[in-house]
Amino acid sequence: MNLPEEQISRIDRPEVPETFVDSLGFFTVDGPIVRIELCVTRMDAPKPPNPPTAKRHPVCRLVLTPDVIITLSNQLNNIMSHLEKVGLIIKKEGKPPEAKPEAKEDTKLVS
Repeated sequence: MNLPEEQISRIDRPEVPETFVDSLGFFTVDGPIVRIELCVTRMDAPKPPNPPTAKRHPVCRLVLTPDVIITLSNQLNNIMSHLEKVGLIIKKEGKPPEAKPEAKEDTKLVS
């Protein structure tokens, strides 16, 4: 059942842990459902003179409905606009956005 947002109360659950993600794994589409795998990259023990190696581990798998995919897309567009406004990313025509880590402005997002 789809209810308007104003009829839905958000219940916070502080016991739900945060999960760090630094990379994306597989995306799959099965009809209207999209599955996204979120990953973390962990470095292997160094073995000089060999180059460094790492392993990518899935830490979360999301299964999204079409409504959530649209909402996520809209929220990501808002975040990208904010990050561009505060100087953390730079958009160039024909290229994906680039991170600008030396930006110093407050980047707190409010939804």
